[in-house]
Amino acid sequence: MNISEANEPLSTGLRVLIEKKGMKNLHVAKKAGYSPQKLSDMLNGRRLIKACDIPNLALALGVKIDDIYEAGKMKK
Repeated sequence: MNISEANEPLSTGLRVLIEKKGMKNLHVAKKAGYSPQKLSDMLNGRRLIKACDIPNLALALGVKIDDIYEAGKMKK
């Protein structure tokens, strides 16, 4: 299993929610406490999304953690 596969459905869910809320990756990254490059790496399978990252990203998006998983599952 590679990083991209390990990040699913989180990375897909994050992309869906960012688009749905009309937000920019830069804004989400800063609000979550990450550099724009780190968020980009997470979304594109170059950096593992760790369990400790998920609450920060959910808070930055103004959603529940489960919402990220659900959005990722629905997209498939």
